[in-house]
Amino acid sequence: MFSFRTTPLEDQLDKALLDGRVGCFCTQNCWDTGRDRYMYELFRQRGNLAAVFSPRETELTPGTNHIDFRTKDLEGLNAVVVEIQDVGTRYFNYSKDVFRLMCALNQLGEASPALYVVDHINPAGRFVEGSVPTGEVEPFTPKVAHRHGLTLGELCNLYYSEIGAKFPLHIISALASDATRQIMPWTIAPASDIPGMFTCYMYSGGGLWNNTTITPAIGTARPYEYFGAPFMKPGQLETLPRPDGILMRPCTFKPAAGQYAGERCYGYQIMLQPGAEYHSLLHTLQLMRYFLGRYSQFEIHPECYRKLADPVLASYLAGDISFQDAREHVKTEEQKWIRKAKRFSLYEDQPLRMK
Repeated sequence: MFSFRTTPLEDQLDKALLDGRVGCFCTQNCWDTGRDRYMYELFRQRGNLAAVFSPRETELTPGTNHIDFRTKDLEGLNAVVVEIQDVGTRYFNYSKDVFRLMCALNQLGEASPALYVVDHINPAGRFVEGSVPTGEVEPFTPKVAHRHGLTLGELCNLYYSEIGAKFPLHIISALASDATRQIMPWTIAPASDIPGMFTCYMYSGGGLWNNTTITPAIGTARPYEYFGAPFMKPGQLETLPRPDGILMRPCTFKPAAGQYAGERCYGYQIMLQPGAEYHSLLHTLQLMRYFLGRYSQFEIHPECYRKLADPVLASYLAGDISFQDAREHVKTEEQKWIRKAKRFSLYEDQPLRMK
Protein backbone atom coordinates (compact mmCIF):
# COMPACT_ATOMS: atom_id res chain seq x y z
CA MET A 1 0.00 0.00 0.00
CA PHE A 2 1.34 3.42 -1.01
CA SER A 3 0.00 6.89 -0.26
CA PHE A 4 1.14 10.47 -0.84
CA ARG A 5 -0.14 12.83 1.84
CA THR A 6 -0.41 16.60 1.72
CA THR A 7 -1.04 17.34 5.40
CA PRO A 8 1.68 17.55 8.11
CA LEU A 9 2.88 14.55 10.08
CA GLU A 10 1.22 15.72 13.31
CA ASP A 11 -2.17 15.80 11.54
CA GLN A 12 -2.02 12.17 10.42
CA LEU A 13 -4.71 10.10 12.16
CA ASP A 14 -3.28 6.62 11.59
CA LYS A 15 -3.61 4.45 14.67
CA ALA A 16 0.03 3.37 14.26
CA LEU A 17 1.12 7.00 14.74
CA LEU A 18 -1.37 7.93 17.45
CA ASP A 19 -1.24 4.85 19.68
CA GLY A 20 1.34 2.48 18.24
CA ARG A 21 5.01 2.00 19.05
CA VAL A 22 6.90 4.46 16.84
CA GLY A 23 10.54 4.40 15.79
CA CYS A 24 12.09 7.58 14.35
CA PHE A 25 14.87 7.30 11.76
CA CYS A 26 16.30 10.78 11.47
CA THR A 27 19.12 13.30 11.31
CA GLN A 28 19.43 16.89 12.52
CA ASN A 29 17.25 17.88 9.55
CA CYS A 30 14.10 16.73 11.36
CA TRP A 31 13.96 20.09 13.18
CA ASP A 32 10.42 21.53 13.13
CA THR A 33 10.75 25.31 12.72
CA GLY A 34 7.09 25.92 13.52
CA ARG A 35 7.19 24.20 16.91
CA ASP A 36 10.89 24.48 17.83
CA ARG A 37 11.29 20.76 18.32
CA TYR A 38 12.69 17.72 16.59
CA MET A 39 10.26 15.41 14.84
CA TYR A 40 10.65 12.61 17.39
CA GLU A 41 9.52 14.94 20.20
CA LEU A 42 5.99 14.67 18.77
CA PHE A 43 5.90 11.00 19.70
CA ARG A 44 7.72 11.50 22.99
CA GLN A 45 4.98 13.93 23.99
CA ARG A 46 2.34 11.43 22.93
CA GLY A 47 4.07 8.77 25.01
CA ASN A 48 4.56 6.28 22.19
CA LEU A 49 8.17 6.91 21.11
CA ALA A 50 9.83 3.49 21.18
CA ALA A 51 13.18 4.12 19.45
CA VAL A 52 15.29 6.81 17.79
CA PHE A 53 17.75 5.80 15.07
CA SER A 54 20.19 8.62 14.35
CA PRO A 55 23.88 9.21 13.48
CA ARG A 56 26.16 7.89 16.20
CA GLU A 57 28.20 11.09 16.65
CA THR A 58 27.68 14.85 16.76
CA GLU A 59 26.25 16.23 13.52
CA LEU A 60 29.42 17.86 12.13
CA THR A 61 31.90 15.18 13.18
CA PRO A 62 33.73 13.94 10.04
CA GLY A 63 33.26 10.31 9.12
CA THR A 64 30.00 9.69 10.99
CA ASN A 65 27.56 9.86 8.09
CA HIS A 66 25.66 6.65 8.75
CA ILE A 67 22.65 5.60 10.81
CA ASP A 68 23.19 2.20 12.42
CA PHE A 69 20.40 -0.23 13.24
CA ARG A 70 19.64 -3.95 13.35
CA THR A 71 16.62 -5.64 11.81
CA LYS A 72 15.85 -6.94 15.30
CA ASP A 73 15.48 -3.32 16.47
CA LEU A 74 12.49 -2.91 14.14
CA GLU A 75 10.52 -5.85 15.54
CA GLY A 76 7.51 -4.86 17.58
CA LEU A 77 7.23 -1.39 16.10
CA ASN A 78 3.99 -0.27 14.48
CA ALA A 79 5.48 2.63 12.52
CA VAL A 80 8.89 3.94 11.47
CA VAL A 81 9.05 7.65 10.61
CA VAL A 82 11.97 8.76 8.42
CA GLU A 83 13.13 12.35 8.18
CA ILE A 84 16.52 13.14 6.70
CA GLN A 85 17.68 15.63 4.07
CA ASP A 86 18.76 13.88 0.89
CA VAL A 87 21.33 15.80 -1.21
CA GLY A 88 20.41 14.76 -4.74
CA THR A 89 23.17 12.20 -5.44
CA ARG A 90 22.64 8.45 -5.45
CA TYR A 91 25.61 7.59 -3.23
CA PHE A 92 24.64 9.77 -0.26
CA ASN A 93 25.16 7.64 2.85
CA TYR A 94 22.06 8.58 4.84
CA SER A 95 19.81 7.86 1.87
CA LYS A 96 21.46 4.47 1.39
CA ASP A 97 20.72 3.83 5.07
CA VAL A 98 17.04 4.52 4.33
CA PHE A 99 17.11 2.00 1.48
CA ARG A 100 18.75 -0.54 3.79
CA LEU A 101 15.93 0.18 6.25
CA MET A 102 13.37 -0.52 3.52
CA CYS A 103 15.01 -3.85 2.71
CA ALA A 104 14.99 -4.78 6.41
CA LEU A 105 11.29 -3.90 6.69
CA ASN A 106 10.55 -6.00 3.64
CA GLN A 107 12.26 -8.99 5.25
CA LEU A 108 9.92 -8.75 8.22
CA GLY A 109 6.98 -9.59 5.99
CA GLU A 110 3.55 -9.21 7.58
CA ALA A 111 5.19 -8.24 10.89
CA SER A 112 6.72 -5.12 9.32
CA PRO A 113 5.77 -1.70 10.68
CA ALA A 114 4.44 0.91 8.28
CA LEU A 115 6.99 3.37 6.88
CA TYR A 116 6.32 7.11 6.86
CA VAL A 117 8.76 9.41 5.03
CA VAL A 118 8.64 13.14 5.81
CA ASP A 119 9.85 14.53 2.50
CA HIS A 120 12.16 17.50 1.91
CA ILE A 121 13.01 19.58 -1.16
CA ASN A 122 16.08 18.39 -3.08
CA PRO A 123 18.85 20.99 -2.50
CA ALA A 124 20.50 20.00 -5.80
CA GLY A 125 17.28 20.83 -7.64
CA ARG A 126 15.62 18.97 -10.50
CA PHE A 127 18.63 18.87 -12.84
CA VAL A 128 19.99 15.38 -13.55
CA GLU A 129 23.51 14.17 -14.32
CA GLY A 130 24.89 10.86 -15.45
CA SER A 131 23.54 7.40 -15.99
CA VAL A 132 21.63 4.62 -14.26
CA PRO A 133 24.02 1.96 -12.86
CA THR A 134 24.92 -0.81 -15.29
CA GLY A 135 27.92 -2.34 -13.53
CA GLU A 136 28.55 -3.48 -9.97
CA VAL A 137 27.31 -0.92 -7.43
CA GLU A 138 27.54 -0.31 -3.73
CA PRO A 139 24.93 -2.11 -1.58
CA PHE A 140 21.51 -0.46 -1.16
CA THR A 141 22.03 1.83 -4.12
CA PRO A 142 18.91 2.49 -6.24
CA LYS A 143 18.94 2.40 -10.02
CA VAL A 144 18.97 6.16 -10.53
CA ALA A 145 21.25 8.67 -12.25
CA HIS A 146 24.29 10.03 -10.39
CA ARG A 147 22.43 13.30 -9.76
CA HIS A 148 18.86 12.08 -9.85
CA GLY A 149 16.68 15.20 -9.55
CA LEU A 150 14.22 13.53 -7.15
CA THR A 151 13.32 14.05 -3.51
CA LEU A 152 13.88 11.35 -0.91
CA GLY A 153 10.16 10.56 -0.94
CA GLU A 154 10.26 10.03 -4.69
CA LEU A 155 13.39 7.88 -4.35
CA CYS A 156 11.60 5.75 -1.74
CA ASN A 157 8.63 5.46 -4.11
CA LEU A 158 11.00 4.12 -6.79
CA TYR A 159 12.94 1.82 -4.44
CA TYR A 160 9.67 0.46 -3.04
CA SER A 161 8.82 -0.66 -6.56
CA GLU A 162 12.33 -1.99 -7.27
CA ILE A 163 12.39 -4.34 -4.26
CA GLY A 164 8.74 -5.37 -4.60
CA ALA A 165 7.97 -4.20 -1.07
CA LYS A 166 4.73 -5.20 0.68
CA PHE A 167 4.84 -3.03 3.82
CA PRO A 168 2.75 0.19 3.80
CA LEU A 169 4.67 3.25 2.55
CA HIS A 170 3.33 6.76 3.17
CA ILE A 171 5.08 9.91 1.90
CA ILE A 172 4.36 13.23 3.67
CA SER A 173 4.70 15.99 1.08
CA ALA A 174 7.63 18.42 1.36
CA LEU A 175 5.04 21.17 0.85
CA ALA A 176 2.84 20.07 3.76
CA SER A 177 4.41 22.02 6.60
CA ASP A 178 6.22 25.25 7.41
CA ALA A 179 9.29 23.28 8.49
CA THR A 180 10.04 22.30 4.89
CA ARG A 181 8.98 25.63 3.36
CA GLN A 182 10.55 28.25 5.65
CA ILE A 183 14.23 27.37 5.39
CA MET A 184 16.43 26.42 2.46
CA PRO A 185 17.25 22.69 2.36
CA TRP A 186 20.97 23.31 3.00
CA THR A 187 20.43 25.65 6.00
CA ILE A 188 20.94 22.75 8.39
CA ALA A 189 23.91 20.81 7.06
CA PRO A 190 22.62 17.44 5.76
CA ALA A 191 25.88 15.72 6.75
CA SER A 192 29.33 16.55 8.06
CA ASP A 193 30.75 16.73 4.52
CA ILE A 194 27.76 18.60 3.02
CA PRO A 195 28.03 21.91 4.90
CA GLY A 196 26.83 24.62 2.55
CA MET A 197 24.77 25.99 -0.28
CA PHE A 198 27.03 24.97 -3.16
CA THR A 199 28.14 21.58 -1.84
CA CYS A 200 25.22 19.65 -3.32
CA TYR A 201 25.99 21.05 -6.79
CA MET A 202 29.55 19.70 -6.47
CA TYR A 203 28.83 16.31 -4.88
CA SER A 204 27.53 14.33 -7.87
CA GLY A 205 31.01 14.41 -9.38
CA GLY A 206 33.11 15.51 -6.43
CA GLY A 207 32.04 12.51 -4.36
CA LEU A 208 34.14 10.34 -6.68
CA TRP A 209 37.35 11.99 -5.36
CA ASN A 210 36.75 10.19 -2.04
CA ASN A 211 37.93 6.96 -3.66
CA THR A 212 41.12 8.31 -5.21
CA THR A 213 44.45 9.67 -3.98
CA ILE A 214 43.16 13.24 -4.41
CA THR A 215 40.98 14.49 -1.56
CA PRO A 216 37.88 16.64 -2.04
CA ALA A 217 39.00 18.60 1.04
CA ILE A 218 37.15 16.42 3.56
CA GLY A 219 38.06 17.79 6.98
CA THR A 220 37.91 21.43 5.85
CA ALA A 221 35.12 24.02 5.83
CA ARG A 222 34.58 23.75 2.03
CA PRO A 223 34.57 20.07 0.95
CA TYR A 224 33.90 19.32 -2.74
CA GLU A 225 34.44 22.99 -3.64
CA TYR A 226 38.15 22.41 -2.98
CA PHE A 227 40.22 19.39 -4.02
CA GLY A 228 43.91 18.59 -3.95
CA ALA A 229 46.76 16.45 -2.60
CA PRO A 230 50.28 16.92 -1.22
CA PHE A 231 51.77 15.79 -4.55
CA MET A 232 49.88 18.24 -6.77
CA LYS A 233 51.70 21.27 -8.18
CA PRO A 234 49.21 23.79 -9.57
CA GLY A 235 50.83 26.12 -12.07
CA GLN A 236 49.76 29.54 -13.25
CA LEU A 237 50.13 28.46 -16.87
CA GLU A 238 48.30 25.17 -16.40
CA THR A 239 45.26 24.78 -18.66
CA LEU A 240 42.74 22.66 -16.80
CA PRO A 241 39.55 21.37 -18.44
CA ARG A 242 36.88 23.84 -17.38
CA PRO A 243 33.28 24.26 -18.57
CA ASP A 244 31.71 27.65 -19.28
CA GLY A 245 30.60 29.54 -16.18
CA ILE A 246 33.20 27.87 -13.95
CA LEU A 247 36.30 29.48 -12.46
CA MET A 248 39.18 27.56 -10.89
CA ARG A 249 41.60 29.08 -8.41
CA PRO A 250 44.88 27.45 -7.27
CA CYS A 251 44.80 27.07 -3.49
CA THR A 252 46.23 25.26 -0.48
CA PHE A 253 44.48 23.65 2.48
CA LYS A 254 45.27 21.38 5.42
CA PRO A 255 42.51 18.86 6.30
CA ALA A 256 41.79 18.33 9.99
CA ALA A 257 40.43 14.83 9.30
CA GLY A 258 40.26 12.17 6.62
CA GLN A 259 42.86 11.55 3.94
CA TYR A 260 45.98 13.68 4.40
CA ALA A 261 44.84 14.90 7.84
CA GLY A 262 47.35 17.49 9.06
CA GLU A 263 49.19 17.58 5.71
CA ARG A 264 49.45 20.59 3.42
CA CYS A 265 47.55 19.94 0.20
CA TYR A 266 47.82 21.82 -3.08
CA GLY A 267 44.93 22.01 -5.46
CA TYR A 268 42.05 24.12 -6.71
CA GLN A 269 38.82 25.75 -5.67
CA ILE A 270 35.88 25.36 -8.08
CA MET A 271 33.82 28.56 -8.25
CA LEU A 272 30.41 28.81 -9.90
CA GLN A 273 29.55 32.05 -11.65
CA PRO A 274 26.00 33.36 -11.06
CA GLY A 275 23.46 31.43 -13.10
CA ALA A 276 25.94 28.76 -14.22
CA GLU A 277 24.64 25.23 -14.74
CA TYR A 278 27.39 22.96 -13.47
CA HIS A 279 27.61 19.34 -14.63
CA SER A 280 29.84 18.17 -11.81
CA LEU A 281 30.06 14.56 -12.98
CA LEU A 282 31.39 15.33 -16.46
CA HIS A 283 33.78 17.99 -15.17
CA THR A 284 35.17 15.68 -12.48
CA LEU A 285 35.77 12.93 -15.05
CA GLN A 286 37.62 15.43 -17.27
CA LEU A 287 39.80 16.47 -14.35
CA MET A 288 40.50 12.87 -13.38
CA ARG A 289 41.63 11.96 -16.89
CA TYR A 290 43.82 15.07 -16.98
CA PHE A 291 45.47 14.26 -13.64
CA LEU A 292 46.01 10.61 -14.63
CA GLY A 293 48.24 11.92 -17.40
CA ARG A 294 50.02 14.45 -15.20
CA TYR A 295 50.68 12.76 -11.83
CA SER A 296 51.97 9.22 -11.36
CA GLN A 297 50.78 9.43 -7.73
CA PHE A 298 47.18 9.89 -8.77
CA GLU A 299 45.29 6.62 -8.50
CA ILE A 300 41.63 5.71 -8.89
CA HIS A 301 40.56 2.98 -6.48
CA PRO A 302 38.12 0.17 -7.40
CA GLU A 303 35.48 1.70 -5.11
CA CYS A 304 35.38 4.74 -7.39
CA TYR A 305 34.40 2.57 -10.35
CA ARG A 306 31.68 0.93 -8.28
CA LYS A 307 30.34 4.41 -7.54
CA LEU A 308 30.58 5.38 -11.19
CA ALA A 309 28.87 2.11 -12.21
CA ASP A 310 29.17 2.84 -15.93
CA PRO A 311 31.62 0.92 -18.18
CA VAL A 312 31.45 3.62 -20.89
CA LEU A 313 32.53 6.36 -18.48
CA ALA A 314 35.19 4.03 -17.09
CA SER A 315 36.51 3.60 -20.62
CA TYR A 316 36.74 7.40 -20.92
CA LEU A 317 38.93 7.50 -17.80
CA ALA A 318 41.08 4.78 -19.35
CA GLY A 319 41.60 6.96 -22.44
CA ASP A 320 39.73 4.59 -24.77
CA ILE A 321 37.06 7.06 -25.94
CA SER A 322 36.91 10.83 -26.40
CA PHE A 323 35.17 13.30 -24.13
CA GLN A 324 32.69 14.00 -26.94
CA ASP A 325 31.73 10.30 -26.98
CA ALA A 326 31.41 10.27 -23.18
CA ARG A 327 29.24 13.39 -23.24
CA GLU A 328 26.93 11.97 -25.91
CA HIS A 329 26.60 8.76 -23.90
CA VAL A 330 25.66 10.77 -20.80
CA LYS A 331 23.13 12.82 -22.78
CA THR A 332 21.38 9.67 -23.99
CA GLU A 333 21.41 8.10 -20.53
CA GLU A 334 20.02 11.24 -18.91
CA GLN A 335 17.13 11.27 -21.34
CA LYS A 336 16.39 7.63 -20.49
CA TRP A 337 16.54 8.33 -16.77
CA ILE A 338 14.20 11.34 -17.00
CA ARG A 339 11.57 9.20 -18.73
CA LYS A 340 11.80 6.67 -15.90
CA ALA A 341 11.97 9.28 -13.13
CA LYS A 342 8.71 10.90 -14.19
CA ARG A 343 6.86 7.71 -13.27
CA PHE A 344 7.85 8.20 -9.64
CA SER A 345 7.65 11.99 -9.38
CA LEU A 346 5.19 13.30 -6.77
CA TYR A 347 5.34 17.05 -7.52
CA GLU A 348 4.44 19.34 -10.40
CA ASP A 349 8.02 20.22 -11.35
CA GLN A 350 9.86 17.41 -13.14
CA PRO A 351 13.50 16.29 -13.46
CA LEU A 352 15.27 17.83 -16.47
CA ARG A 353 18.60 17.95 -18.31
CA MET A 354 20.95 20.90 -18.32
CA LYS A 355 21.04 22.96 -21.50
